[in-house]
Amino acid sequence: MTVEHVEIRPGAYADSVALLQVSRDVAATPGVTAAQVAMATDLNLEVLQGMGFTLPAASPNDMVVALRLDDESVLPAALAAVDAALAAARKGSTGGEVTAPPRTTGSALRRAGGGLALVSVPGASALVEAMDALDAGSDVMIFSDNVPVDQELAMKRIARDRGLLVMGPDCGTAVVGGLGLGFANTVTPGRVGIVAASGTGCQQILALLDAAGVGVAAALGVGGRDLSSAIGGISTTTALDRLDADPSVEHIVVVSKPPAPEVAAAVEEYAATLGTPVRFALLGAGQPDITTQVEALLGDLGVAVPEWPVWGTPAVPAPDGGSALRGLFVGGTLCDEAMLLAAASVGDIRSNIPLSPELALDASLLSPGHLMIDFGDDGLTRGRAHPMIDPTLRLEHLTKVAADPDTAVILMDVVLGHGAQDDPAGDLAPAIAAARAARDVPVVVACVGTSADQQGLTRQAEALAAAGAEVHLSNAAATRRAVALATGGAR
Repeated sequence: MTVEHVEIRPGAYADSVALLQVSRDVAATPGVTAAQVAMATDLNLEVLQGMGFTLPAASPNDMVVALRLDDESVLPAALAAVDAALAAARKGSTGGEVTAPPRTTGSALRRAGGGLALVSVPGASALVEAMDALDAGSDVMIFSDNVPVDQELAMKRIARDRGLLVMGPDCGTAVVGGLGLGFANTVTPGRVGIVAASGTGCQQILALLDAAGVGVAAALGVGGRDLSSAIGGISTTTALDRLDADPSVEHIVVVSKPPAPEVAAAVEEYAATLGTPVRFALLGAGQPDITTQVEALLGDLGVAVPEWPVWGTPAVPAPDGGSALRGLFVGGTLCDEAMLLAAASVGDIRSNIPLSPELALDASLLSPGHLMIDFGDDGLTRGRAHPMIDPTLRLEHLTKVAADPDTAVILMDVVLGHGAQDDPAGDLAPAIAAARAARDVPVVVACVGTSADQQGLTRQAEALAAAGAEVHLSNAAATRRAVALATGGAR
């Protein structure tokens, strides 16, 4: 008989990213069917209620531990798993004794110093923490999503006036001082600087440059809305100035989801005044894809373009037909790029991040015809871990689209790096094998990572290939293969 256990731990604290991993670790305990360990903010309490938990009174300064168990006998082991995961999360990287963490951004800066603060709290609280960092004279990287655009604009204007840089909100990837932050990949130092209004777009560039033997001096994420008309490229121009002043940077590349045209034009005009050459990889209808722009950058650097890796047996069309291309992505920019490339051949594609409003999916995320879903979009991560950490929602959807006889091909991405799952293929490969066993539907995967990533690029790609997927390092190449399979061009 299923048992529910909910307890409040007054005054306990851990940051949101750490608690997402704690929840995932506890959920893997035998006999635990659901686990959520979180600070008792209004949003987190709403999520817990949506999961069916009955909650006692709590304040945002309390930690709530909510468990659903197969039976009462599992409870001691589950609580021990909670305590062990929390202890591991609070230990320093050297494995030393647990010390009480700073309770405010300002106190953390006073204790440790440094010129960059990383903010990872619920979006409603990000403004206070980011302003605390700016007031202390620090740049700030805001990992938090669901931050209102007016707050983003206010923070970036203040930072610009003080000569500081706001990276984000929703900045998932950066490389600063040789250190990868967020979902960054492991790269060698080099002569390229990246300004990224796109997390997974930045990671695609890191991966391709690494495969070509080219290192990166810095990658400064600025948040996916920075080149929107609402923000106007404030952080992008600051980041360009920073990289232009870095003597180790010989070439700069700016990557972004489809920007506001007038903002892109203004930033390109500004970049032309700098001493360092700048190449723009801005997604949009009729624009070159990211891989094409990286190949052009390699030409600028005088580096030969390699043959981008492909793993597995070439996919063939499903024997029982089907005509629809179905894309299931964890990376928003990779999803955007795939839609832009595919739409030129297959026509309209429905999505939760559609190229035009009339193509928006409803809450079911299901539709006849072609569709592509970004499972990392803000609308699907409220109170839920990013799919690069928790793949549950995407795996559930993979089963649905694979069973649909209209599905001609499934296109997916796997993004490696810091902060992502330790072994994404460990979950995805069996699901791909099951999908192919049921209908023999072709699966094409873009596996974005570097040779030094902890997950092992080759190991992950080979595991996915062994499950029956055709695996590419280039998302653009994977998309073109999926389109060919959907339209009969691969027959």
